Amino acid sequence: MNASKVWFTDLRTRPGHNLLDKTEALMRAAGIETIDFKDKFVALKLHLGEPGNLAYIRPNYVARVVRLIHELGGRPFLTDCNTLYSGGRSNAVDHLQSAQENGFNRIAIGADVIIADGLKGTDYREVPIHLKRCETAKIGTAIADADIIVSLTHFKGHEQAGFGGTLKNLGMGSGSRGGKMQMHSESKPRIDVVKCTACGTCVRSCPQVAIGWNADHKAFIDYTKCVGCGQCVAVCMYGAARPVFQGTNDALNEKIAEYAYAVLHGKPAFHVSFIMNVSPNCDCWGLNDAAIVPDIGIAASFDPVALDQACVDLVNKAVANQGSVLGDVHFEQGDKFTHVHPDTHWESQVAHAEEIGLGTRQYEMVVVE
Repeated sequence: MNASKVWFTDLRTRPGHNLLDKTEALMRAAGIETIDFKDKFVALKLHLGEPGNLAYIRPNYVARVVRLIHELGGRPFLTDCNTLYSGGRSNAVDHLQSAQENGFNRIAIGADVIIADGLKGTDYREVPIHLKRCETAKIGTAIADADIIVSLTHFKGHEQAGFGGTLKNLGMGSGSRGGKMQMHSESKPRIDVVKCTACGTCVRSCPQVAIGWNADHKAFIDYTKCVGCGQCVAVCMYGAARPVFQGTNDALNEKIAEYAYAVLHGKPAFHVSFIMNVSPNCDCWGLNDAAIVPDIGIAASFDPVALDQACVDLVNKAVANQGSVLGDVHFEQGDKFTHVHPDTHWESQVAHAEEIGLGTRQYEMVVVE
């Protein structure tokens, strides 16, 4: 397969050409106008921000994208699916409230928010894909029914996938609650009792009520109840809750790629990644830790695989922020995501995505001023 083009712009500005202008210029240069948007329903797939986390994409950027799609004749709406874990986005009522509080509303954005899998996460289309890990994928109805997909991704680290990029935004993010359970089914956390401080955060946060106390008052997981959602891994600040994969981390990452395939197959799509506030963990945390590198820029492509690979390379080439978790793990050189999350294997996600035809890891970077 020939190399795909990834367009990139840095964060330098000048009078009359601010970051919103640069975002639009990037998307136009990358060819978004070649998509026929006329009267089409356009799903803008993005993370709407967990309450307390401030690393999500600023609504100002999203508003500019919405304006552009309106100009091109499309009918855009913002969308995401409910989470498997407890928190501010596990049902549509709370999810919409979180979105409103974070600035994703019609007044600020110019488009409405639709929670793709409905009130309780049970509204989905079962999409046949017949791939290595999944015969079908449970995709939120509003995303499955959309005519065009435009993904807007905050690029960052991830405690189970290694990093969170376009593929994860589309794959895990578009799965209904049942779909997320399917993707997580081969990963179950464990508790390192030496590191456990008995703070109780994991006990209170577990949506399945699967975590209690052992005889030594250390956290204990009842695996007959655990669904592997990773909430305990996300909320533990002491490294006591760790992911354990039955087999390898590859199963989770390959399922994410296959769910992304289910979302994109047969539809026009375009992807934008914001490589800024590159926090070490998922935006599903109720907080965001210090960025592991300085802000880098914005990238766009029709190829989600090439885009993710380019973003990984840009982060790995950037100077490490020693005031972040990278300083805690004494990072000097190598892959930053593996240093932060040594139990993960992010390459399996992009490699499998390439194998199933979502794109290529080979790319040509085109710089847009």
